Amino acid sequence: MKEHRARKRFGQNFLQDRAIIQDIVRAVRPQFNDKVIEIGPGLGAITEPLVAAVQQLHVIEIDRDIVARLKSSPFVSKLVIHEGDVLEFDFASITGKKKIVGNLPYNISTPLLFRFGVYADDIIDMHFMLQKEVVERMVAATGTNDYGRLSVMLQYFFDMECLIDVPPESFKPAPKVDSAVVRMIPQKGRIGIAEDYAHFAALVKQAFQQRRKTIHNNLKDWADDPVLEDVGINPGDRPERISPEQYVALSNHLLEFDSQSE
Repeated sequence: MKEHRARKRFGQNFLQDRAIIQDIVRAVRPQFNDKVIEIGPGLGAITEPLVAAVQQLHVIEIDRDIVARLKSSPFVSKLVIHEGDVLEFDFASITGKKKIVGNLPYNISTPLLFRFGVYADDIIDMHFMLQKEVVERMVAATGTNDYGRLSVMLQYFFDMECLIDVPPESFKPAPKVDSAVVRMIPQKGRIGIAEDYAHFAALVKQAFQQRRKTIHNNLKDWADDPVLEDVGINPGDRPERISPEQYVALSNHLLEFDSQSE
């Protein structure tokens, strides 16, 4: 089979470091009866050891040439191939609790990560390879430079941990940035439950609209200072100083305040 050329439009960088591959599969801990979904199997670096461990493996792939390679692979009988854009894939179509793993291209990583919150109740865990800077933003603690909207919205649904640092030379072609593997485990209510998730999401987006401004300025059309102070927020703080728990509490407080005003 001829060599597959990585396609820039799909953000393809193929993992080839055997030690890293083993570390990732060991972290995923696939069991025979697990429902495992791999996003972007590529040339099969992680696919092969996953297939060896499970009864059946679902793979999502947009590249037709790679789909053709998968269909002619020696382990095709254990694959369920979903051809298409993962951003349009309905993960609920695969019933039951799932493990999800993949090497996510930078150009789709953020919108895809936001989508997973919808499916959190049906996910056991997720292990993703991402640009290291994205992982650092995901797991960032309140008050740090990396903490932002992505941190708050993902920490609402998941407990997250950076597991493995992956240097550029682990890939072919080598990317210009460092990568990392993150583990995401759903933990409903870990920072509280938003009474209206859409309201909470819009509030957080507005709060981080201008990071250099204070929360008083960014949310001036949403809440006055006494309302902020009601949930322990200093109006003079910048948005990165506000914890995920406080954003949830503020959203709920605003909704309660509005209902009482009607």
